[in-house]
Amino acid sequence: MLTATEISRIEHELQQVPVKKAAVIEALKIVQEQRRWVSDENVEDIATLLDMSADEVDSVATFYNLIFRRPVGRHVILLCDSISCWVMGYEGLRSKLMELLQVKYGQTTQDGRFTLLPNACLGCCDRAPALMVDNDLYRDLKVDEIESILMKYE
Repeated sequence: MLTATEISRIEHELQQVPVKKAAVIEALKIVQEQRRWVSDENVEDIATLLDMSADEVDSVATFYNLIFRRPVGRHVILLCDSISCWVMGYEGLRSKLMELLQVKYGQTTQDGRFTLLPNACLGCCDRAPALMVDNDLYRDLKVDEIESILMKYE
């Protein structure tokens, strides 16, 4: 069930668009902002609010890789695996992250602190390799910087 705050924020977004369906991405982002992920129940609630089917909402949610349909850790690490990052050292970063976190892609650390995900492009090919932790972008990375980056996040 959506909270009163989530419903209010979604209704505000509805005033900004010509048809209810046009607010689906913002509605998904609002729910995820509060809960860190979007459950099947949340998809159904959004669908009802926007006069859509749950399948329509789910198809949007699963198309966008920054809408999480499974629980994630407190911090989400997106490691860019584009060709630019690959050439500039992606494999070393991936190995170091998996070693330090003791997870593979799509997994969350046992303490619930980090979820590690691949990302096709972070938009900074000229500063590869790159990764994001939550909304923080790190570019021109070296393997020996990874541990100190992770220590910034509780």
